Amino acid sequence: MIETFTLQNGIKGIVSKIDGVRSCSIGVFVKAGSCDETLAENGISHFIEHTNFKGTPTRDAFKISWDSDALGVILNAATSKEYTYYYVKTISEHTEKAFDILADIFVNSTYPSEELEKEKGVVIEEINMYEDTPDDVCLTELAMAFYGSGDGFGRSILGPKENIQRFTRNDILAYKAKYYTTDNLVLSFVGDVDVDQAKNLAERYFSAVPTSVSAKRLDKDLTPKFLKTSRVKDIEQAHLGLGFKAAGGMDEKASVYFDFISNVLGGGMSSRLFQKIREQLGLCYNIYSYSSPYVDTGMLAVYAGLNGDNIGRAYEAIMSEIQDFKKSGIREGEFELVKEQIKSSLVFAQESTSAQMTAYGRKLLLYGEVYDFDDRLKKINQVTLKEVNDFIFDEMDVENYSTSAVGRNPEL
Repeated sequence: MIETFTLQNGIKGIVSKIDGVRSCSIGVFVKAGSCDETLAENGISHFIEHTNFKGTPTRDAFKISWDSDALGVILNAATSKEYTYYYVKTISEHTEKAFDILADIFVNSTYPSEELEKEKGVVIEEINMYEDTPDDVCLTELAMAFYGSGDGFGRSILGPKENIQRFTRNDILAYKAKYYTTDNLVLSFVGDVDVDQAKNLAERYFSAVPTSVSAKRLDKDLTPKFLKTSRVKDIEQAHLGLGFKAAGGMDEKASVYFDFISNVLGGGMSSRLFQKIREQLGLCYNIYSYSSPYVDTGMLAVYAGLNGDNIGRAYEAIMSEIQDFKKSGIREGEFELVKEQIKSSLVFAQESTSAQMTAYGRKLLLYGEVYDFDDRLKKINQVTLKEVNDFIFDEMDVENYSTSAVGRNPEL
């Protein structure tokens, strides 16, 4: 059973009790991600995520780590373009102690100057690691080519090094004052926890947070730019990305169609692109596609890692296959196969407390709705081959797209 509650200060909570498990996953979600950053702020959402673990009035950075390890919990955080979340997974007997740590780092972080300077070095090393991972570079460049660099959907979540180096404690507090507000927070509890226990914990640790209202989120130009970009890197392999317009999460029916489309094109070893580009033509080692939906926009991405000498041939072969797909649509056998893949992925997620915690928290935070696994499964089962193919024939645009390429000679 799934229940929601709202604290007097406006913080929302959602609880899903699962019988038969002996653990609990808890997340604190805040509607603040890289799409909310100005150019000067780019990277601060992720930097705050890091520095929230660096000290509170009762725990320094080491004690946060020690206390977490002493309970055997998983304590971590993640930043996306639309939100940031902090989470803990714990065995049932330590739920309150684990939540105490989670709430402490979220509510009471002090951002000591010495720790901020050290963490700048850590984040810069993370940026360096990203730069040494050319497939990540390729896909980040693809987002920039698709959305443009004018707002956060096209910019890196990590931000540029020069921004990280100059961020101060005051910058952190100013950004948090805008977005880390009580109307922008959701607590998500999933597992061996009932609504009374969850609400008591939320009230004990979060009710003292002063009521606050978030700043208006930045206006964003969500019109795809369909740019082309390339990066020269002295690496053995070449990396190629293509980005096509897809549906945002608000268009639930179309976003389901793109689940089918991305899986048929590049969702597994039986997919069209894998079979054609890798198995038949031998042009790449790795190729896949995925749909990346945000609330009001989305991109269908295709990625291939290949020999640099083959980048032109692979690009032409991929586009030929996608154009053929636009004309032919999905075949009946592919449709049934992919439907089972999508259903399986959903069911597997439903049996994970962590995946459920994320799904419930994200849905309530961004859409103000309760995520319904059963309803999603029902909608997938109701999709017909004709529906998806009519959408492909009438709505899918394969003539306008972005490209990104990384390698020694990345020109297409």
